[in-house]
Amino acid sequence: MSTSTFGPGTFQPGTLPRAALRAEDVAAAPPLPDVLPPVKPRHGFLGFLRRNPTIAIGGGLMILILAMAVLAPLLWTVDPTALAPARRTREPSAMYWFGTDMLGRDVYSRVLYGARVSLIVGFAVAFFSSVIGLTIGLTSGFVRWADAIIMRIMDGLMSIPSILLAIALMALTRGSVGNVILAITIAEVPRVSRLVRGVVLSLREQPYVDAAVASGTSTPRIIVRHILPNTLAPLTVQATYICASAMIAESILSFIGAGTPPIIPSWGNIMAEGRALWQVKPYIVFFPAIFLSLTVLAVNLLGDGLRDWLDPRMAKKV
Repeated sequence: MSTSTFGPGTFQPGTLPRAALRAEDVAAAPPLPDVLPPVKPRHGFLGFLRRNPTIAIGGGLMILILAMAVLAPLLWTVDPTALAPARRTREPSAMYWFGTDMLGRDVYSRVLYGARVSLIVGFAVAFFSSVIGLTIGLTSGFVRWADAIIMRIMDGLMSIPSILLAIALMALTRGSVGNVILAITIAEVPRVSRLVRGVVLSLREQPYVDAAVASGTSTPRIIVRHILPNTLAPLTVQATYICASAMIAESILSFIGAGTPPIIPSWGNIMAEGRALWQVKPYIVFFPAIFLSLTVLAVNLLGDGLRDWLDPRMAKKV
């Protein structure tokens, strides 16, 4: 039986020599056209605003209102408490942009200075109720034996409408901005504490919390390192809604005479003083009501935008 050998110049049947395999003999698939245009990543502050238009609109309105309140003395205003009976109930004009009230006070100046009261009350109530509610919610959600006692107290407070509870608390004290903040804060704390408690109850069952407990980590350290950071996102969103609610509550209390003293210009006081002349001089109520609505709208838009941005389930995917 003979065997055949293949030299350098020979090749097996059905095969081609390597020299014959050239690049032009290999068939390649044509490149596919781009169906979608390339996505340009948006970076920086402007990109963030484009991706979150609700935050941009709400934040822009809030900045304008804050600037208006802080710079009120520089925006062609006069003393908001100065009386001028000879110029009372003047219609809006080039001299009196928003008109004057029944005592001759400039409504434009009173509206701009009144923004300070509403913003102070809204921000202060949001801050204090968030801090107190966070402390109560963390304690109630993680310390099991304290949960039943604390939550029954919070349920009792929540059974009373917040505005009625604030009115009852204001009836026990004298009218002032500080007492208004205190009354509305007490009414808002139960809602914050229940929100934080619900978040803590879901977090304490997570494996990393069980691992921390098994390793002997103390309860305060677990709360600060593992529980607290995960409650800040929903708490921040809730704080914006509390801020808007507090502004409305302050206006209601002032409107019915249970809030800030009449000598302090606030949007609620301005509307309360103009309600007697609503049918003949509606501008006295109209202008503070418009500014209150815009401020609440700005805070709510900011809260909605923060919720969409901070919640991973609602994040927009590029």
